[in-house]
Amino acid sequence: MAKPQILTMMELSAAIGVSRPTLSRYFQDPANVSPASAERIRRGLEQVDYTPNFFATRMNRKTTGIIGVIIPYLNDLFFTRLLESVELAALKAGYTIITQCSHSDPKIEQRAAETLLSMNVDGAIVAPLGNDSDMTAYHRLNARLPFVLMDSRPTALADVDFVGSDHVQSTGIITEYLSRKGPPPVFLAMPRGNFNAMERENAYLAKMAELGLPPCVIGTEEITPLDHFEAHGLAALDAHFSAGEFTETSILCANDRVAIGALRAAAQHGLEPGARRKGGLRIAGHDDYPLCPFTSPTLTTVAQDVRAIGQAAMDRLIAKLHSENSHEDHVISLAKGVLRIRQSA
Repeated sequence: MAKPQILTMMELSAAIGVSRPTLSRYFQDPANVSPASAERIRRGLEQVDYTPNFFATRMNRKTTGIIGVIIPYLNDLFFTRLLESVELAALKAGYTIITQCSHSDPKIEQRAAETLLSMNVDGAIVAPLGNDSDMTAYHRLNARLPFVLMDSRPTALADVDFVGSDHVQSTGIITEYLSRKGPPPVFLAMPRGNFNAMERENAYLAKMAELGLPPCVIGTEEITPLDHFEAHGLAALDAHFSAGEFTETSILCANDRVAIGALRAAAQHGLEPGARRKGGLRIAGHDDYPLCPFTSPTLTTVAQDVRAIGQAAMDRLIAKLHSENSHEDHVISLAKGVLRIRQSA
């Protein structure tokens, strides 16, 4: 027999025979009502079809139990893994995640930040677009609630708590590895604006200077509009390979998605990257994107510790939630990268 459907708290109050304020306190926390009332409500709920309104049960709380998260891309498996890590850490701590995506657009990113403020979330964890982000929105977010940056840290937000990768260490170890295995590596960069790509480029330059090797940076300019990541790597190396350049050297890409485009360019030109293949071409990336073990050849890269980054971001936000939202002692937590040697280099 179907249970009677109850749509509102007022209807539920009448059906169970307890006041609406008592129901509200029960849904916030059963311990907020007497044991007798809690048992009466529990038995009453078994007899009806009712789903509490998630937001309504949190409106009068001092804490909503909701953490807002902003990521830059939905079609990027790296951020899928990072979001998964944050959400699992939040669930363990008893919080619910609300996710917004900026879709590579600073205006959408700004609106996402305002949406989190309007929802009265307890705190926010944000992976920003980079220096193209609307900093006014993030300064408002930082002033209003506990706020942690994750993965990328724009220069204008240097005073905000940040959890990410140690790009100096991670880029350094793969630059050194490529330098040992062949001629001095070339760095395939990204158009200016991507903060992490710029950090890795600078780390590459520093490591090459330390090794006493001549640096070479390519791909800093946009080739055609919307050439992003894979398309940028493909277009940049297609142009160089067509000119007979860099066909027998090591190429370190700003990230794995750029490297996947670089592998495509090599294939189109009949080149075979990898230490055990013909010629001296090697291609490597950064991040350990989930598709790296399945490219052809499989991609040598540096793995970011995504699980540790997500957990550390959540841990830091919880620490801020449990104390005053001070802006004086901001924390920077950097995870070390691990070399993943595969066929491409």
